[in-house]
Amino acid sequence: MIYKVEKKINKESGKATERSVMNSITIDCVIFGFNKNGLEVLLVQHGVGIRKGEWGLPGGWIREKESIDNAAKRLLADLTGLNNVYLEQLKAFGKPDRFPLGRVITIGYFALIMRDDYTIQPGFTASDAKWYKINEIPNLIYDHNTILDYSIDCLRNRVRQAPIGFNLLPDKFTLLELMRLYEEILGVEMDKSNFRRKILKMKLLVELNEKQKKVSHRAAKLYEFDQKIYDKLTEKGFNFEI
Repeated sequence: MIYKVEKKINKESGKATERSVMNSITIDCVIFGFNKNGLEVLLVQHGVGIRKGEWGLPGGWIREKESIDNAAKRLLADLTGLNNVYLEQLKAFGKPDRFPLGRVITIGYFALIMRDDYTIQPGFTASDAKWYKINEIPNLIYDHNTILDYSIDCLRNRVRQAPIGFNLLPDKFTLLELMRLYEEILGVEMDKSNFRRKILKMKLLVELNEKQKKVSHRAAKLYEFDQKIYDKLTEKGFNFEI
């Protein structure tokens, strides 16, 4: 049922009035990943229903006694097999005609995961799951392109306020990999020397006594982020303009 009947008693007359209220709310999640091909988004292909064969954002229904945050975490874990990933709520999307069979509001989320850690499990209503570059996204079902565009704008704003981009990188990374990540997210080209100077000045990185292995070019130094500084900056917020 998309609607239920709610009864309300008028205190003065003692009469009951009825009205229809909505009780259909879903979760849709934009899952970002990053590798040598750039910033990508995980999409699922519907295996059943009115959108069978079409692509959309992973999501699903909220259980009766489940918070929306827990529902988002459960759906993400079902799809990727991952727990404790960076997950942030976007907003509600609720245009009356967004779902063709009736009124459904969806709560949008975005997640940041390291691609090497995932094991895709499409789920019982999806026939396939695939990574797409953010500049090669197909036409998605319902208003999912709108949700995706909104999440990209949100991600670009958030990485300027907190160092959340590190959630997309492996534990050890090069400065070039970090720069490429922020170039992909922000859609800009950065100067290497300027980026290096500014990022090291933040004291956010720990230089390791290690270099890249099995690379055809000159091996670069590896870094990891300082968890204490990371947590402090994430909580406090800052201007991450590079």
